[in-house]
Amino acid sequence: MTAFLNALGLVCALGRDQAEVTRHLFAGDCSGIREEDGWVADRRLPVAAVPGKLIDLPGALHAQHSRNNQLLYEACLQIAPQIEQAIAEHGRSRIGIVLGTSTSGIREASEGIAHYLRTQQFPPSYDYAQQELSAPANFLAGWLQLSGPAYVISTACTSSARALMSARRLLDLGLCDAVVCGGVDSLCKLTINGFSALEAVSAQRCNPFSANRNGINIGEAAVLFLMTREANIEGASIALLGAGASSDAHHISAPEPAGKGALQAMRKALDNARLQPGQIDYLNLHGTATRHNDAMESLAVHQLFGSQLACSSSKPMTGHTLGAAGALEAAFCWLSLAADNPQGRLPPHVWDGAADPELPTLNLIDDRQRLPASGPRRLMSNSFAFGGNNVSLILGDSP
Repeated sequence: MTAFLNALGLVCALGRDQAEVTRHLFAGDCSGIREEDGWVADRRLPVAAVPGKLIDLPGALHAQHSRNNQLLYEACLQIAPQIEQAIAEHGRSRIGIVLGTSTSGIREASEGIAHYLRTQQFPPSYDYAQQELSAPANFLAGWLQLSGPAYVISTACTSSARALMSARRLLDLGLCDAVVCGGVDSLCKLTINGFSALEAVSAQRCNPFSANRNGINIGEAAVLFLMTREANIEGASIALLGAGASSDAHHISAPEPAGKGALQAMRKALDNARLQPGQIDYLNLHGTATRHNDAMESLAVHQLFGSQLACSSSKPMTGHTLGAAGALEAAFCWLSLAADNPQGRLPPHVWDGAADPELPTLNLIDDRQRLPASGPRRLMSNSFAFGGNNVSLILGDSP
């Protein structure tokens, strides 16, 4: 079933609303990635933090305070009118919530535990529920007073891509008439130190698919769509045309070297959308800039699409936002299709231009690339995760 993505709210290193993110995205602006101390001992690392002070949660929601929920709250405020309209049309029991995250409120939990180790008591603001994986969905359901299905998916870096798939399934099964779906992850020492221990973090801005690539940058983001069965009658609608997933279970952290799982997910997404590879106009690559991920993804993409398909990785502009990455990069496809992008601009691939001779050639685009001016346009977004968990989504003009 085709599902429609009729509203988008997002917050990331590129900006705090749709217009600001759009402007910086299509300009290839990497200024949101800044070097900071204090995340990993004795290292200064680039991170992609949301700029500025976040909006405080209302007093009644203070018990659920976390940076993760602050990001989510800000993204949700951007689409609150559309959510209220859906509530008026369908009722609160018919609106679902499906989110992806990998950190939830672990930042606040870590700070609370550190305080306990120093003082033998938790700070007044500490609440164990802040760190539960269900916390983001519980927070939104309570604030919006929704009583439909509400849950969180945590499959590492595919979490929010899977949330979109799951949201579409709720509509298809008739369990919901609208679903608030997406993902959220906030910067915290746990994840940055974890990736640093894996020797996967770069000391410079990440450089995907370059011969000089040497690791990722970590970022944070919140992204929410309002998904429905019906197209938006107020303007051009953007649809989730297809989705595919695979679990190759090759290794707990390393991808399958030949890209078999990635290839399977892309093929399943095409089959689900009833499309052929030649009908895809652009691919947002997972493109983390680690040696192994970029190698396997280039093999899989080249095998399916050859070397002509317009491709880019947006992670040099946003960092790797982990559980939010799948929804964020689907949002970049959404922005490319949006009515306020009449020129058909696409996210450029920002790198040093040093092609890796050991990788198949991909068409890594600059800011001059455009979508076709007419006809159905279809864009794919890839997300890959630890444990061989792979998801591909296809967004396009309303059928």
